[in-house]
Amino acid sequence: MPKLRRIDPADHAQVLALNEANVVKLAPMDGARLLELDRVADRFDVIDVDGGFGGFVITFAPGSTYDSENYRWFTERYDRHFYYLDRIVLADEHRRQGLGTFVYDEIEHVARRYGRLALEVNLVPRNDASLAFHDRRGYAEVGRLGDDAHLVSLMEKRLS
Repeated sequence: MPKLRRIDPADHAQVLALNEANVVKLAPMDGARLLELDRVADRFDVIDVDGGFGGFVITFAPGSTYDSENYRWFTERYDRHFYYLDRIVLADEHRRQGLGTFVYDEIEHVARRYGRLALEVNLVPRNDASLAFHDRRGYAEVGRLGDDAHLVSLMEKRLS
């Protein structure tokens, strides 16, 4: 049974390696950035699968000092009425096993008190699997940010 648990220093190498392996879909993260994100995030969790490393997820509550342009976009529009999922990354050996659904169920539960879960999905480079996943879960595009080299769909799911 998977569970989310708070990241600890023993997880840092695996988190950094997994982020780097998927950096084309994510923002870069080195050790200093990991510590900064951990300091300002609401949650920085590891996905524990039977005691093993299944991936990680980072979320931000309203009012964070997080410096992401995407996070600021939602802040300007929704003030304190959103919860932001910055990134979720699953280890390759744990894909297509329901972990994404498990994590989203947990994070949407946390986000419910804010009224919506907000996030972005890459359009350039295109992340079709993520776009399909979010469509199935009821997320809708509310804006776009970027240019021809890197474009994201800003999405939300209203929660009550």
